[in-house]
Amino acid sequence: MKWNQVVDRLLQRSGLDITVGLEPRFGDGRLIGGKYGMNSKSVTMYTEVIQEQCLQMFGTLEREEDYFTVVLAHELGHAADAELQRLCEELEDASVSGERRTRVALQIEENAWNYALALVPEVDAAFFSTVIDESLLAYRMQVEEAAAAAYTA
Repeated sequence: MKWNQVVDRLLQRSGLDITVGLEPRFGDGRLIGGKYGMNSKSVTMYTEVIQEQCLQMFGTLEREEDYFTVVLAHELGHAADAELQRLCEELEDASVSGERRTRVALQIEENAWNYALALVPEVDAAFFSTVIDESLLAYRMQVEEAAAAAYTA
């Protein structure tokens, strides 16, 4: 697969002035497919992890290029998010409730996915939905748990 062609195409389409690097794995061993660095204005894509995640989710590498494209579009969504700085500050604010923090974390991810959907409309909706639902599952569960805890408190 020609990762750099996908990177070049999406960077050109997005109009964002950021750098995208490719590495095999995230440093601490977590299965992270991509990461946006707000301070460095860069995205790093972890190609071996992308392959592992694609295999776990779909049982094949047949859609590996689509999967890489979707994850990169999501990371570019973080870079394009005008609200990201404010949302990150809210996450770090010790006076913000745990429930609110879980909702903010979900909002950050949803913003990036909404951008990704618009950036790569050629990727079929069912494939995209599967990736988004899997990606947001843990965030959504945390929001539900935090809401339940706040309700019973």
